[in-house]
Amino acid sequence: MAKPVVAIVGRPNVGKSTLFNKLIGQRLSIVDDTPGVTRDRIYGTCEWRNRSCTLVDTGGIEPKTNDILLSQMRAQAQLAIEAADVILFVTDLRSGVTAADAEIASMLQKSGRPVVLCVNKCDTVGEPPAEFYEFYNLGLGDPVPVSSVHGHGTGDLLDAVYAHFPEQEAEDEENDVIRIAIIGKPNVGKSSLVNFIAGENRCIVSDIAGTTRDAIDTEVENEYGKFVLIDTAGLRRKSKVTDQIERYSVLRAQMAIERADVCAILIDGTEGFTEQDSKVAGLAHEAGKASIVVVNKWDAVQKETNTMGAMRASLEKDFSFMSYVPILFLSAKTGQRVPQLFETAKQVAQNNAMRIKTGVLNDVLAQATARVQPPTDKGRRLKIYYMTQASTKPPTFVCFVNSKELFHFSYQRYLENQIRETFGMTGTPVRFLVRERGERN
Repeated sequence: MAKPVVAIVGRPNVGKSTLFNKLIGQRLSIVDDTPGVTRDRIYGTCEWRNRSCTLVDTGGIEPKTNDILLSQMRAQAQLAIEAADVILFVTDLRSGVTAADAEIASMLQKSGRPVVLCVNKCDTVGEPPAEFYEFYNLGLGDPVPVSSVHGHGTGDLLDAVYAHFPEQEAEDEENDVIRIAIIGKPNVGKSSLVNFIAGENRCIVSDIAGTTRDAIDTEVENEYGKFVLIDTAGLRRKSKVTDQIERYSVLRAQMAIERADVCAILIDGTEGFTEQDSKVAGLAHEAGKASIVVVNKWDAVQKETNTMGAMRASLEKDFSFMSYVPILFLSAKTGQRVPQLFETAKQVAQNNAMRIKTGVLNDVLAQATARVQPPTDKGRRLKIYYMTQASTKPPTFVCFVNSKELFHFSYQRYLENQIRETFGMTGTPVRFLVRERGERN
């Protein structure tokens, strides 16, 4: 049985994201005093009374607005309301009941979903102040006083929310989900790709660079398995990141890379490779993640004879520091070759988690050293006693040798290539740890 979904809605700057972070126990949603910081739907898991639910943080609802982004934020909130089992309507004690609150309350009553009214910023302990009782006028039943900053009243709030959940059934834990972080510089089509795959406007799409600020999860299941797509904010050069909120977004994108199994590095096919693309790819490489280079907007590229082959050869040279990555050409607009993304992601994720038995690994080592002798220096020859795999994600191998200084980088690269060729480790970085005999750590 799927986890119940709770949508947190309300007008801007009433503390929805602060409450969301408090309930899930981590800083997943960006919090700032600037109204309109949260733009898309942010998902998180809340545990209470031995049961979990999915919380959805939404952008503030402005019932009447002509602003393009605000109207799209309202549409995102409406989608969250339609998909929710329970709606958590957050209001602000300090500003009292506003005309916008009354209009949102009316909209929620028409939705037919159970609504729990939360009056936020009740920061004093004890009986709520007289202004609290004004919120009964919204006609949504008993309001619950809460302080999202201090955590007062969150237990009572969750009790009220959980009272509307259906009876719990046994759930199967799913550990075979592959998390794919969609990363890249701004405006390469990350949100468009997620929206095409999800079949809905899951993320706000705009020509305005920096529209996506949070890292947003979208669950997908197809013939290749179960996946979670993480749409991230575009990573810019540090010199161009001036807005404080955008600094949080860059950090959030880096955190998304950390919790992903696979990084899909999107580049703009009409623009080609840029220096910023290599920096974005470098983050995935340094984190040891399985990676795929995805050339988006291929439908908009003017084709000649062997256009794809020429660009592939050029990209292989540009990404020479990640020679292991496969390169896909697709279009988020038309859907061309999008299924290949999942097929490739599944394969590189398996390679990233591959474990090789020590005996088999040393057979490959013996053949490699017989074919190309280890290097010598001043009459001393490198001896590799044996090799073993220490960990996965990425595959990390420990080599025990007679001298670290003799184990040159070029010979290390040769052994890496032999292992890749033998075991087909496409799409994943490989790490080597060199130990001299007698070292314990």
